[in-house]
Amino acid sequence: MIYHITTESEWLHAKTIGAYKPSAFDREGFIHTSEAHQVLGVAHRYYQGQRDLVILCIDEHRVAAEIKREPATNNELFPHIYGLLNVDAVVSIVSFPLQADGTFELPSEIER
Repeated sequence: MIYHITTESEWLHAKTIGAYKPSAFDREGFIHTSEAHQVLGVAHRYYQGQRDLVILCIDEHRVAAEIKREPATNNELFPHIYGLLNVDAVVSIVSFPLQADGTFELPSEIER
């Protein structure tokens, strides 16, 4: 299982068209995803203060596009999806609320 943080509205839009394409896709050429142990670090680095977030739980064996594990700036490997994400690869959507102190907690639904 791999994970991707997005807004609920972006996910609802993806469901209507059958594929998910984040706004950064055209610039970067892939969709950033994470392993379970990487989700909180990504949230705190890139989504600080944002609300209306969900975590897409993606069965990587169902993803139609190629997935490559590539090093990030800290040389940690992250899974990148090189193409649009077919919505049937998303097996569940987990609410990812901002805590009162402005941080995130990994939801219990995410496998650790």
